[in-house]
Amino acid sequence: MSIDMYLPSLPMIAGEFGASAAAAQFTLSAFFIGLAIGQTIHGPLADRYGRKPPLYAGLALYVAASVGCAFAPDIVTLTGLRFVQALGGCAGVVIARAVVRDRFDAHTSARVYSLLMLVMGLAPILAPFIGGWVLLLAGWRVIFIILALFGLACLWAIWRYLPETRPAGPVPATRIAGVLRVYGELLRDRSLLGYTLSGGFAQAGMFAYITGSPHVFIELHGVSAQNYGWLFGLNALGLIAGSQYNRRLLSRHSADAILRRANRTTVLLGLALLVVAVSGWGGLPALLLPLFGYLVTLGFTAPNAMANALAHQGARAGSASALIGALQFVLATGSSALVGLLGGDSALPMAVVIAGCGLLAYGAHRILVGAGLH
Repeated sequence: MSIDMYLPSLPMIAGEFGASAAAAQFTLSAFFIGLAIGQTIHGPLADRYGRKPPLYAGLALYVAASVGCAFAPDIVTLTGLRFVQALGGCAGVVIARAVVRDRFDAHTSARVYSLLMLVMGLAPILAPFIGGWVLLLAGWRVIFIILALFGLACLWAIWRYLPETRPAGPVPATRIAGVLRVYGELLRDRSLLGYTLSGGFAQAGMFAYITGSPHVFIELHGVSAQNYGWLFGLNALGLIAGSQYNRRLLSRHSADAILRRANRTTVLLGLALLVVAVSGWGGLPALLLPLFGYLVTLGFTAPNAMANALAHQGARAGSASALIGALQFVLATGSSALVGLLGGDSALPMAVVIAGCGLLAYGAHRILVGAGLH
């Protein structure tokens, strides 16, 4: 919700602050940077102190930063507060993955991650739609007040319903040298790195779409903020559909086999999008078709890549989850920033980045995990 709900307001934010479209889009990039950095902090803390205390601290920071965003006087302040908001909010991202790993094996984890994508997929459907109407009725600042209230609701739900899941055993040290040593060991794990980069590049393509779509849909094709919410929600529905069909496929196929086929499909869809963007053929409907297909395919890629990456991490699940999240959001930050930097008055920058991400996702799995596992 922190990303999707305020997407329809990006053009209005740029107009109110007298900023460029690229500057408004960079508030998204700042959020992604905060997600990447924050996860590397929360992961080791979750291994050391348990899963719940870092969640409490992170969500408290998220609520405070959301309120600050609502009263930001300029684009620079808003960008900085979005970074802080992400530092806190990412505790939920990294620790949720560790909790799943604590309780389930690799194959079951892939099914659970698919189910989580159903829950998380509702936000991209509902949030831009709600954000568009809040923007129309009350202005973009009220969106951040709603996010602050959402954070408070999450704090209460964690306190009331979430049990502690960190496995019993030796407690990892949180000294910087010890944390860096663990991260170094994880980075030398070719399997973990291959699955992480495969899922990360595919996800980076989605964030290129998230960053570029307000400009392409609203400004270039004249879609209203409210209708943008419907289009964004339709694509998110494709992500949900893919993730739920993935749960059925896991009863007959391994997570790696599904991931391999999904990566190939991602390459083809990215290239199809690039052809449409270069040729201009078909207008907005022709752009929407490969974008929808890409999001459907991500529903197969993301849960299977995550489950395989975390499969053998055991007591290091928090740190591994943090590293995976950090690497993936570094890639997301790069892809979203690249869309903004390329600029232009066409869909080509967005299409180039998405197509490139699809090719890199396939290559990372092929090279680091290896054809021998297929």
